[in-house]
Amino acid sequence: MFLTRYFGRTLLAAARSESSAGTAAAAATVTGHNPLEAFFEVDRSPEDDKPVVYGRSWKACELRLKSWDDLHKLWYVLLKEKNMLMTQRQMLQAQNLRFSNPERLPKVRKSMCRIKQVLTERAIEELDPRRSAEMKRMINAL
Repeated sequence: MFLTRYFGRTLLAAARSESSAGTAAAAATVTGHNPLEAFFEVDRSPEDDKPVVYGRSWKACELRLKSWDDLHKLWYVLLKEKNMLMTQRQMLQAQNLRFSNPERLPKVRKSMCRIKQVLTERAIEELDPRRSAEMKRMINAL
């Protein structure tokens, strides 16, 4: 756990130093947010010995209550989470370390599959065949 935090901080520090080495004009417009930080989990304080409990995957019945825009936003939140987890897993595997929370990735994937299922159900129920075909193309592009 300590090594995970150390190497994560090392990579973030390297990414921050690269971003700070940019031009002065770019530094003036950027508020110090590095886009690479989205691929790493925020570190907890070292004195927290309690294990972090992560939530469950979304159920299809819950997703059916959401609007198209809410599902779209949730899809990209889950996609970002999936990318962050896969980056973290790959980084740890390269260092021969154990991925601390392997159960999170299946939960994210299951939620993403359920979003596609709900959107496909809506596309099938659509009365207009052109709109239904367009919705199916959008869903398949996800």
